[in-house]
Amino acid sequence: MKITEPPRSAERRKDDVLSRLERETDIWVATADDAGLPCLVPLWFVWYGEAVWLSTRITSPTGRNLRDGGRARLALGDTLDVVLLDGEVTVFSPADVPEAAAGALRAKTGWDPHADSPSYAFFRIRPDAVQAWHGERELRGRHLMRDGAWVF
Repeated sequence: MKITEPPRSAERRKDDVLSRLERETDIWVATADDAGLPCLVPLWFVWYGEAVWLSTRITSPTGRNLRDGGRARLALGDTLDVVLLDGEVTVFSPADVPEAAAGALRAKTGWDPHADSPSYAFFRIRPDAVQAWHGERELRGRHLMRDGAWVF
């Protein structure tokens, strides 16, 4: 397959990334434990306050890795429409999570971790790097955010 469309501008890519973060429900969450064993799972999320918010059991491999490692890589899309976000993790207990963030997750997904189990924690991943590209033609210019700042 030959792609003939010109690459999107950085501004258009940013708009597309933010639009997808608003409308998509699932995001791939990649973490690793202290020994470097990787873990990759899809989780429901919400984009709220310039960060990805999600919830999982603190006792799950993903929950432990998010808590202990303090970093995550998040991914949307397939190999022809990729969004990667790398960021720092902040952990919130159900009692300490800001109600606005928990409410945003509940409104988007219809799921309330508070009502599910006390073992669920909330995680805020604030991106410090964002990449986005449509196929090979957009590999150049794919870095949209570095060190927490949009690069254009």
